[in-house]
Amino acid sequence: MRNPILVALDAPAADAAMNLVEQLAPACGGFKIGSELFTSAGPDIVKRIRERGLLVFLDLKFHDIPNTVARAVAAATKLDVQMLTVHASGGGEMLKAAEDAAQETAWKLGRTPPLVLGVTVLTSLDAGALREIGLDVNVEYQVRRLANVATKAGLRGLVCSPLEISALRKVVPAQVQLVVPGIRAGAEKADDQKRTLTAKEAMVAGANWLVIGRPICAAESPRAAAENILAALT
Repeated sequence: MRNPILVALDAPAADAAMNLVEQLAPACGGFKIGSELFTSAGPDIVKRIRERGLLVFLDLKFHDIPNTVARAVAAATKLDVQMLTVHASGGGEMLKAAEDAAQETAWKLGRTPPLVLGVTVLTSLDAGALREIGLDVNVEYQVRRLANVATKAGLRGLVCSPLEISALRKVVPAQVQLVVPGIRAGAEKADDQKRTLTAKEAMVAGANWLVIGRPICAAESPRAAAENILAALT
């Protein structure tokens, strides 16, 4: 079985992040670089991880006018990342521009295009939060609506919470990959993630990749935590 665990490098600087990479590389499928680490360490952190032959998921959630997003996606593709994110709420034109930029840039470089993932509804949001920003709909409906926009624009992957996996599997093409944050081991204290499941539950529901941060990185032994989660999937 391909290792589906993408470790979110919840580290403030490059040295701490690379320490986690060295510990965890044999026990995971790749690493997610988010806004904090990328802002601190820059593109060099991507290069350092890729030099080790490891998968990189660049999670910067691009959301801007189509031309700006296309240029950002092209730049990320040149960094040789394997996945990247854009907000599905940016609309069909923006999403198509992102996918086209990934395909065209990769073709010029002779590489496999990165998986451009449409972020549906953040796992920190619930129905109350959606109402606060003027969306008087339930979360599952909004996720399905944005997923439809993203797949029509040609995206081959989506980011959703574990609670929407089953619903999406009924409406999106079978080849669409679902990348799922909000994974918890079950013993953590409550935090800003509101829509969560365990790794096993998410995989059974139809996830392709699991983004896991705090349950691994904040554990006393991150390597053991990752190995235990992986073992629970088999």
